Amino acid sequence: MKKNELSYKQLKDCCNSSMFKFETTNDIEDTDIVYGQDRGIKALQFGLSVDSKGYNLYVEGPSGVGKTLYTKQYVKSIAAKKKTPDDWCYIYNFDNPNEPIAVAVSAGTGKEFKADMESFVNSIKKDLKSTFNNDDFEKQKSIMRQNFEERKKELLDELNIRTSKEGFQVKTAQNGIYMMPIIDGKPIDEEDFDKLDDETKKAFEDKSPMVQEMIMQVITQIKFLEKDTDKKIEDWQASIAIVAINAQINPLKSKYKKYKKMTLYFENIKNDILKNLQYFLQEEADPTKQQTLNQENPKPWLNYRVNLFVDNSSLEGSPVIMDSNYLYHNLFGKLEYESQYGMLKTDFTMLKPGLLHKANGGYIILQASDLLANPLCYETLKKALMVKELSIENSMEQRSYMVMISLKPEPIPINLKVLLLGDANIYHTLLALDDDFKKLFKIKVEFEESAPKNESNILKLARFIHNYCEKADCLPLDASAVAKVVEYASRLSEDKDKLSTKFNEIGEIISESSTWAKLSRKKVITADYISKTLTERVERVKKYDSKYSEMIKENTLLISTSGYEVGVINGLTVMTIGDYCFGKPSRITANTFVGKEGIIDIEREIDMSGSSHSKGVLILQGYLGETFAQEFPLSLNASICFEQLYNGVDGDSASSTETYAILSSLSELPINQSIAVTGSVNQKGFIQPIGGVNEKIEGFFQVCKMRGLNGEHGVIIPIQNVKNLSLSDEVIEAVKNNKFHVYAISTIDEGIEILTGVPAGKKNKFGQFPSGTVNYLVQEKLKKYSEFSKEK
Repeated sequence: MKKNELSYKQLKDCCNSSMFKFETTNDIEDTDIVYGQDRGIKALQFGLSVDSKGYNLYVEGPSGVGKTLYTKQYVKSIAAKKKTPDDWCYIYNFDNPNEPIAVAVSAGTGKEFKADMESFVNSIKKDLKSTFNNDDFEKQKSIMRQNFEERKKELLDELNIRTSKEGFQVKTAQNGIYMMPIIDGKPIDEEDFDKLDDETKKAFEDKSPMVQEMIMQVITQIKFLEKDTDKKIEDWQASIAIVAINAQINPLKSKYKKYKKMTLYFENIKNDILKNLQYFLQEEADPTKQQTLNQENPKPWLNYRVNLFVDNSSLEGSPVIMDSNYLYHNLFGKLEYESQYGMLKTDFTMLKPGLLHKANGGYIILQASDLLANPLCYETLKKALMVKELSIENSMEQRSYMVMISLKPEPIPINLKVLLLGDANIYHTLLALDDDFKKLFKIKVEFEESAPKNESNILKLARFIHNYCEKADCLPLDASAVAKVVEYASRLSEDKDKLSTKFNEIGEIISESSTWAKLSRKKVITADYISKTLTERVERVKKYDSKYSEMIKENTLLISTSGYEVGVINGLTVMTIGDYCFGKPSRITANTFVGKEGIIDIEREIDMSGSSHSKGVLILQGYLGETFAQEFPLSLNASICFEQLYNGVDGDSASSTETYAILSSLSELPINQSIAVTGSVNQKGFIQPIGGVNEKIEGFFQVCKMRGLNGEHGVIIPIQNVKNLSLSDEVIEAVKNNKFHVYAISTIDEGIEILTGVPAGKKNKFGQFPSGTVNYLVQEKLKKYSEFSKEK
């Protein structure tokens, strides 16, 4: 092995399947497990235990790390030990019908109350009809009416006696009482009256006002008598009805006496029945005969129904609500309408609960991104949490041009925990822009993307795999397959010492591996199927990767992978297409010449480089000045270019590569084109770590493999990135067989020696580099440039 070269064993931290004491994951204990989230779990536990106002939770973490699954599982375990909250009912408000009354009753009582009231209505209608529809009642009622008629007749008879003395006879008709003059003992009509002589007519006309006054007095007496009779009949009916009503309603008053609102409610029902007794005694209308709105008889008993708004009868513990429908009415409830006779009609029984009503007394888990997609929902949630009550707003009324009959139900007090799940960007945005957010979500729960790779967490990952297979109906994994998944989880974390907590992605690998195994009629997933899944996942999405390789193969993209060239080097880049990342080499060239402009970044000059890349180029200039120009001014022009790159460049991971290209150009020493380089550099010449190291190495390996591995091919990476290595089995096998090499360096000097085969050279005590070294040649060239510049 050459200096700085890594052995194949350093390219991936392999998991030894012998550490597992099971044949397949079916042998693992069935437990719900999440690893690597100790900090988040502690914060979650604390946040749920605080009962003070504003201690709702924001659960932060990237997608796929299990925050939703674990949060739901843990909250459910806590909720199961809590008291089941009350049921909520809406009942009719007899004082203000447009403002239904909210009543809280103990869990399960709401269903009983609703059934009791339905039974009460049926029973009272039946009992009242039975009571009043009998012969005794009709007989007594007839007697009271007969007494009235007899007294009425007496009054009319007395009136006739009095009026006859004045020459008039009184007769009754349907529309009242009228009088007729008497001539020769007989009443005459208007026609005969007109034939009378004027003196006779005048005599009758003079007496007429007095007789009319007699009639009015009697009419008043009759009306009073009739009213008094009706009142007696009504009071008598009420005295009979109250017995039947009390027989039905008193048991209910006794049963629900601990609910104060119920006592008044039952009294109001009793009074309402007495007031509307006639409607209870009427025969039911034939439902098959269509009636107009004006013809429809009132049905007061409909107001005695109960709207069981929130039913917790089937709950054990407190509720945990989680849903994907974030429409306003689904969260906060609504008032429904029905069309009747061309009009929209509603009543208190059409009030429907939202998710927050159902979560009252418990917990609700919401996705922040979905909630914030509807700002009205977020604002309404904040308002409810601040005032600790929930009102139902009629959003339909706000959107309609029609005048609608609406209700204003009594708000329901709420006591619940809201768990808002989202990423860090949403959290920091809300924290910065919304003052209410920090008052209402005082507990932050952080979920990590990775966990330490120790035996405990590896075994927890194995338990997760078992649970996932059970829930997703996947085949079990044998020990070798579990070891392969552990290696995949380590690669996902981009750290040999860690395991990824992206459970969604790990689960996808298991599901796809199970499918491949089933297609092969196997009953167990082995390591081969995990490997096949990883290969097939890449094959399905590598269209652009393949096209890039094809362009290199056809020399459309000029990439040298053999020979030596001055001022030319293979850099490594990572390309991301959707969710697929792949690495490819990029040809970087450098030209140096006398001048005072310093290093010219061609990409920057044409606005195709980002700020990070431009910073890297300026750092490179600082390195050259620090290393080579302590005794003379740096008179250098150097142009750097990413050849055939037309979509811009950013990042400083190529700054070391650019440094090597300039050093090669200045020293006129050719660079081995079989080796590609990645890594950033600081002004002191130390190599710094970069991202995407696995993709970069594998990308260059594939290009070299396509052209034929010559035994010299390899990649130089920062030594800090060794812990990030988790290379494919194909690359590891090539390194093992000395067909490919991976070098890890910490300084520019180490890298230039590998690339040129010439020692870099270190300054002696006189500040001079050894003759023939790379740095000596570079410094000599820069001296010439400086002297030439002075002469000019």
